[in-house]
Amino acid sequence: MFAAPVLGVCSWSLQPASPDELLEKLAQTGLSALQLALKPFHGGGLLGARGWPLAATASRLADQGVVLRSAMFATRGEDYTSLASIRETGGLRADAHWRANARLAREDAARCAELGLSLVSFHAGFLPHEPDDPLRVVMLERLAEVVGSFAEQGVSVAFETGQESAATLLGVLEQLDCPTAGVNFDPANMLLYGMGDPVAALNALLPWVRQLHVKDARPAVRPGEWGLEVAVGEGEVDWDGIFAALARAPRTIDLMIEREAGEQRVADVRQAIEHVAPRLAALREARP
Repeated sequence: MFAAPVLGVCSWSLQPASPDELLEKLAQTGLSALQLALKPFHGGGLLGARGWPLAATASRLADQGVVLRSAMFATRGEDYTSLASIRETGGLRADAHWRANARLAREDAARCAELGLSLVSFHAGFLPHEPDDPLRVVMLERLAEVVGSFAEQGVSVAFETGQESAATLLGVLEQLDCPTAGVNFDPANMLLYGMGDPVAALNALLPWVRQLHVKDARPAVRPGEWGLEVAVGEGEVDWDGIFAALARAPRTIDLMIEREAGEQRVADVRQAIEHVAPRLAALREARP
């Protein structure tokens, strides 16, 4: 018997400036499950030198009935100004930030353990298509180290989709050959980065998928440019096709709503809930 898939929201989608604001905005969505960004706990920048207190935040969330399902590990040095800039700086690709990101992975793995989380997702960075590309070899070594750091704390890692084709990601996972490595499938990212049909990609990666982001988008008008993220139901993701694939999944896959654009995040999250709720109910019925 499969456990029922959980519908939650990514904490960063709500743009909270504090744990209390996170709770307030989460309550407005009507949801109680979270994928929790780890970056606010690092300190520095707008969050202040100390960042959010980990234990106190976890206790506050638990007291309000919030269930933490997974975490998000954000690497340093990423530049999303353009497709070209993120290709060079995303994830673990940049040599200048590699050692700092390796240390941060170990620190965040310990945070996950303290929070009782067994899954974290992150963008690995653009993965070269050719198996013998020297950069792919470097990326495999770095991915193995990061996956290993989380595994030591009992945490599995799910690579975000979109920055490479499903075939390339599948090849990397097979080369990596780590039982605690999998996929966080984001159908919108496939469109935003121009990396193929989301439903076909999900079917190809389904045995590896550990979590799915509920996000929508329209593809770029011109090659080499970003696509456009939109509220769920207003883009070109085939949600019927996505849920049909999820019904064939070999494990329960939680769904976390992610919204990274727009000025009405809570309203957009509620729209996403309304759009997927009937499909999620049917999925639960189909998987007793």
